[in-house]
Amino acid sequence: MISGLSLPLLLALFALAGAIVIAASIRATHLADLIADRTSMGEALVGGVVLGGATSLSGVVVSVSAAASGDASFALSNAVGGIAAQTLFLAVADLLHRRANLEHAAAEPANLFQAVMLLILLSLPIAAMAGPDVAVAGVHPVSVVMFLTYVCGVRLSSSVRQHPMWRPVETRETRHDTPDADSDPQASVLRPALVFAALVTVMGLCGWVIAQVGGTLISRFGLGSSLVGALVTAVVTSLPEFVTTMVAVRRGALQLAVGGIIGGNTFDTLFLVFSDVAWRDGSLYHAAGPADLYWLATGLLMTAILLAGLILRQREGPARIGIESVLLMAVYGCAVAVELLRA
Repeated sequence: MISGLSLPLLLALFALAGAIVIAASIRATHLADLIADRTSMGEALVGGVVLGGATSLSGVVVSVSAAASGDASFALSNAVGGIAAQTLFLAVADLLHRRANLEHAAAEPANLFQAVMLLILLSLPIAAMAGPDVAVAGVHPVSVVMFLTYVCGVRLSSSVRQHPMWRPVETRETRHDTPDADSDPQASVLRPALVFAALVTVMGLCGWVIAQVGGTLISRFGLGSSLVGALVTAVVTSLPEFVTTMVAVRRGALQLAVGGIIGGNTFDTLFLVFSDVAWRDGSLYHAAGPADLYWLATGLLMTAILLAGLILRQREGPARIGIESVLLMAVYGCAVAVELLRA
């Protein structure tokens, strides 16, 4: 039904689905902060696992739908293009937090550990692409390794949060993860958790609509799958991360903001796992093209720069933001330029 719509209606439906996802994500950010205050998980872990996974759901649906319909490049580029876009959002958030460099103020061991996990998870698909074309029941063994690595990483992140082996140097700009003054840590977490789950469902349904519109644009106008995936659907389905990051920074929940992006990116690597299962013509990784590999490399580079910024903790750099934020903007701008030139 969606494929038969006129272009204006397609774009209107695309915009409506994106707007609903953004509105749901704003409410989800507030609920995630409540959940963090009413449990022992903390902002960084809730941002990385709960909020990161929830806001990534629409993107999961896009990649899986694309893989199931037979467009491997669309599935891959949507996943890795989203990781690059979401990392850029932290640089934009750094502009909003004017007191000090965001990566300086949001010092948290769990965020460092999740960034390392993200680098590991991004390197595994590249290894799969370079290795032999094998699949067991239509799934590449690397997909299984990625899923298990993610699960182990979540467990270890919780351990790092609860029993840190080191602590960041305290400065007057360091922001501590403490419950809001008007939040009752003894209150029940059930109601906010149920509302949060309902919002996640809405975002997933909107993701399906976005996937259908994106696929229609590719087939009707002959657009490149990597172009639409990396720069259209990936950016739109990443807008919840952008909104939640801005809202979290404005609320002063800096660990939630940084953890939400890094954790969301870590969860986004599972797009490839789920897409590999949905892709039934062997290994999804060996159906990828050079453009998809390029965006994987971009995601790796941007994550490495972010991790360096989290370790360096520069208080103030060019334009009163961290040098890592400037580099993230430059790398993403170059990646977009290369993609447009290739198209």
